[in-house]
Amino acid sequence: MRLVYAAEMQTLDRYTIEEVGVPAEVLMENAGRGVAELILERFREEAYRGTLIFCGPGNNGGDGLVVARHLHQHALPVKAVLMAPEEKYRGEAGINLRVARYAGVPMIWALTEEAVKELFAEIRSAGLIVDALFGTGLSRELSGRFALAVKLINGSGLPVVAVDMPSGLSADTGRPLGVAIRATLTATMALPKVGQVIYPGKTYVGELRVVDIGMPRRVIEEKAPLREYLDRTWAASVLKVRSPDTHKGTYGHVLILAGSRGKTGAAVLAALGALCGGAGLVTLASARSLQDLFAGYVPEILTAGLEPETLEAELTPEAAESILELASRMKAVVLGPGFGLSEEAKALSRRLAMELPVPTVLDADALTALAGDLELLKESRGLRIITPHPGEMARLLGKPKDEIQADRLAVARAAAETSGAVVVLKGAATVVASPDGREAVNATGNPGMAQGGMGDVLSGLIGALLAQGYDSFEAACLAVYLHGASGDDLSRRLGPYGFTASEVARNLPRVLRTLSFYGQGL
Repeated sequence: MRLVYAAEMQTLDRYTIEEVGVPAEVLMENAGRGVAELILERFREEAYRGTLIFCGPGNNGGDGLVVARHLHQHALPVKAVLMAPEEKYRGEAGINLRVARYAGVPMIWALTEEAVKELFAEIRSAGLIVDALFGTGLSRELSGRFALAVKLINGSGLPVVAVDMPSGLSADTGRPLGVAIRATLTATMALPKVGQVIYPGKTYVGELRVVDIGMPRRVIEEKAPLREYLDRTWAASVLKVRSPDTHKGTYGHVLILAGSRGKTGAAVLAALGALCGGAGLVTLASARSLQDLFAGYVPEILTAGLEPETLEAELTPEAAESILELASRMKAVVLGPGFGLSEEAKALSRRLAMELPVPTVLDADALTALAGDLELLKESRGLRIITPHPGEMARLLGKPKDEIQADRLAVARAAAETSGAVVVLKGAATVVASPDGREAVNATGNPGMAQGGMGDVLSGLIGALLAQGYDSFEAACLAVYLHGASGDDLSRRLGPYGFTASEVARNLPRVLRTLSFYGQGL
């Protein structure tokens, strides 16, 4: 499903109205009716006790008035709380104010802070609150009676349905503009907004449901930005079905360049991610002194011992030629997990990052070796995918970590433009950006995955998908989804945390099976 910023949604709305010819009144009617139907589906019992609908002066308030009318038509007790003078309800919102009044919807005017305070008794007798104060276009902090209303709603203890966007929350960054509604459910119009699926916005949105407002699918396909929400429907649409007439060579050979003394686990986890992600063959190449150790870890992996090495079993730049020759026979390479941070190892990482001739995932120590020089990757010989966590991204770009986290999608976009690589910025709601303009935000993952080794599994999984023929952006996105989905499945079955990175890797076939069945409609 596509994701949009507020201005992009406004452009799509305008195109639908002005170019396609769908009247704005029809879109608003569909929006309000869709929210009312969700309320009847999810909160019917609460709605029977009474619903208070807080309506702001714009189109969001107009949506709220449509919701009020439809609930009233179902003979449910409902009251519309109007937060602006009548003359402020213009256009479609004004039309729906007149229609709601004619239909007999009870209305309360709350135009001062004192009037808002007097709503306490109404709230105590209600079972549900609908927030239709402000939608996606809000760009300033709420103040006065509006801020007071938000505080009153948040303190009510009642379930809250937000219309399109929790009021006070930025649709673009997911950050509260002062105070913001904490919704139980957000019914967003036509497409989800970026600020609803990234943090901290995700914690304000509650359950996210998309309402069909009658915007033609063709408008979305042709005019919406190439920014995806990586949910199960998306993943099932890109997952390739395997033909029975295949063999291990069909699914590619992945080379894992990883591991050093004290960091052997990172290499094994990357190899395990590649194996469990479906690669036909996986070779783990490391310092020769570690080869026998790796051969005993996972019997399914091939191993290669390389020279020369340091006392810490880190490879030196003189190993480059043999590595490049080995890599030339592979479909994909993963470079970096536990590879080493000595000056020799970093020099080797930098050269390999530039010269490896096949699609390559750069992670962990390989990223540290590129700190401050990300733009060098534009001159690399093959496709590159980088997988930094926020700290690594801060080092790559020479920016504070807080700045990285303030707008993760914008940072990933800028890094992709700078490097020419697909960027996977890991973390809660991992984001992916490609230099060709495609972007994505992941829907899967949970706090139980905040444990060492998870990123190593992810890098190996991306390598496996590259080897199977997915393009670099799809490989990164599908791997991010599958990785998080595996963690989510373990969280449901084992507990909220305590499961390990190797369990996430070994659980991938189960997730792939479920996704395959979903894609086949089973």
